[in-house]
Order: sequence, then structure tokens, then C-alpha cells
Amino acid sequence: MGETAKAVGGMNLAKEIHGDRQLIVRRLQKAGKKVLGYMGPSIPLEILSAVDIIPFRILGDMEEPISRADKAFPVTMCPCVRSCFDLACKGRYDFLDGYIGSHYCDAQEKASHIWKSMESFRFFPYLDMPHTTHPWAEKYFKSMLVAFGKQLESYQGRSLSVENLRQSIEWHNQQRRLVKELYELRKNDPPLISGTETLKVLIALSSVPVAEGNVLLREVLDEIKARTVLPAPKPARILVWGDAVDNVCLTEAMEEYVDLVMDDTGLGAGNYFAEVEATPDPFDGLAHRYLVQTNFPRTFRENRAGETGKARMSQLEDRFSYLEGYVKEWKVDGIVLLLVRFCDPYGFEVPALRAFLNEIGIPNIYLESDYSNAALPALKTRIQAFAEMIAKPRP
Repeated sequence: MGETAKAVGGMNLAKEIHGDRQLIVRRLQKAGKKVLGYMGPSIPLEILSAVDIIPFRILGDMEEPISRADKAFPVTMCPCVRSCFDLACKGRYDFLDGYIGSHYCDAQEKASHIWKSMESFRFFPYLDMPHTTHPWAEKYFKSMLVAFGKQLESYQGRSLSVENLRQSIEWHNQQRRLVKELYELRKNDPPLISGTETLKVLIALSSVPVAEGNVLLREVLDEIKARTVLPAPKPARILVWGDAVDNVCLTEAMEEYVDLVMDDTGLGAGNYFAEVEATPDPFDGLAHRYLVQTNFPRTFRENRAGETGKARMSQLEDRFSYLEGYVKEWKVDGIVLLLVRFCDPYGFEVPALRAFLNEIGIPNIYLESDYSNAALPALKTRIQAFAEMIAKPRP
């Protein structure tokens, strides 16, 4: 990919892969590589890469009406998960060699079992994931990762050695550091790279092997750093918080009125900012990273021992203070809480998060969509009004 990236430009190649997500994996499958699909940020990609399996993130499509999935799921279920399943029913993901189910949330858990009942893939492992961060939950999750690794060994016919796993962890940590470097370029005013361009790069990364993704990222970084002609800054700098911000039509709609300079989503910073720590047993570092270090609403975090009567604001600071850090570092003027309808984990988090943001004086707005293009006109209107309310003079 290095030569291709240099020939067409890193950003152009990222956009090309975004437009045709099978572009790279089709070639690799012809060479004998296996590709496994997964949904959400809970799957330890390092284990797949260590046995030379390509992870491919399954995404929904806001432009494709959901029809086939309605035979399996109620319409009151997460429309993003329903869209992913709908696309699978329509053959969008038939090229995959298998699918990895997980209990990231109830919707994904149910979809995994229903998808498996369709017998569309021979290999269909399932990864159970606790919803607490207790030491015994982390120990249990580690045992699940070890069992998952053995399943992959048997399927691939390749040993999962400690050396290979450590090397794979380093590749993925390198990718996380490169993504962080990409996000640093959004601190500029105006940002050197837009939120839409960033999302296209991240979707491209989720469609290629980690090593090729790192080559692509380096090419993109060199190209973006060399930019000298930038658009005029928008009236407001925005952070978007939510889960299913995985279609560029959403970011394009927002960036008509604001500069989208930061995010906390399952495909963006929330997925990349936590690295795997080096531990004597690599599975310990993986279990800690995916269960404890990532900060998604699907995980319940209790007060620490002895803090039963802790003040509510202190609890909120423990949970959300990292967002305040993002606001300061990226000079954010306001936060958009963008959710899809019926997303319970994120929906239950909204009241507490808004209470925290209001307490520390960060303007915010809660928006909800049905994960279709029909929601975009209303989204644009409310984003425009929000931008006008919080706009600050720009140099």
C-alpha cells in the first residue's frame, strides 16, 4: 500500500477505500487471507492480527432503508444494529469468512445470536464481555480472551505465540498513536483536517490490515501537515459525543455550520485513545484495556470502596472529566450529544452527562436521529441554531 499511497496521495487513497471498503481485502482474500467481521469497539483486534486474520468492522448505511431486518428485530431496537443486520441479509457482507459476535450492548448481543442462526458463516465465535470493572470481572474477561485466542488458533491453523501477540499489540498501539497525531492536527484554528475527512480515514483503517493502515496513516499525516491553504474557520468549534457517528453524511451536515474538531465516539477517539499496557502476560493488558481503560457507557463504574456517600458532582467528575480535558485542549465551544433512537446505554448516560456539562459551563445540545438520511434536515437546523447561540469571534 505504501507505493499506492505515494502515487495517489494518502488522503485520496483513504477516500477511495472509504468509497469501496472491500478494495484492499478483496486482493488479500485472493492471496489466501481470511477476513472476519465484527461490530463495535469491544473486539480485541490484536488477537486477530497476531494469527494473520484481517479484522473488518461492520458498519450500517444511513442511505439504505431497513427492510429485511424488520423480520428479525422489533422497530424499537437500535437502528444502527438493525441497519448492519439488514445489510448482511442483503448480501453486503457475504465476502466475510466469519463474524465475531459480542455482548458490547444488548442489541449487538441479540443480533449476534440471530445472525448465527442464519448459518451464513462457518466460523462464528462469540465473545462475552462483562459490564463492570470489578477485579473479578476483569479476570473473567481475560479468560474469555484466552478462549477466544484458542478458537482463532484452531480456525486459522496457526499458533498464537506470546511473541506474535506482543508484536501485534505494538502494531495496534502504533496505529493509536498515529490516530492521536491526526487528532492533534484538529487543534489548529481552522483545523488542518475536517471531521468528515477524519471519519473517512478512520473508516478506511477499519477496512484494512493494521500494518497497511499504519502506512496509510503516515502518508495521510505527511500530506495534511503540508497543507497551507485552509478554509475560513466556522463560527463554532464542536465536540460530538455519541456512538453511531459512523456515516459521513452526519459530519458533513454538521460541518456546514461548525468546525468539528473533536469527538468521543465508538469509531473515533473513544476507540483509539487508550493503548494496551505492556504486561508479562499480554492477555492481562488486553483485558484491562478493553474492559477498564476504554470509557464507554456500556460499562458500569461503581464508586470506589469507602465512597458510598460521595457527592454526586464528584462522581460525575470521575466519569466525565476527560471531556473537560478535550474541551480545553481542542478549544471546544460546545458539545453535541448525538444519539440514535433506542440506544439505551448512551441514552441512560445523557442526563448525568448534561448535568456535568451544565455544572462546568460547557454549552451542549442533545440530538437524536433514526439513523436515516430523513433525519438530516432537522439535524442541520438545530446545529445551525446551536452554532449561532455559542459562536465566538474568530481571528
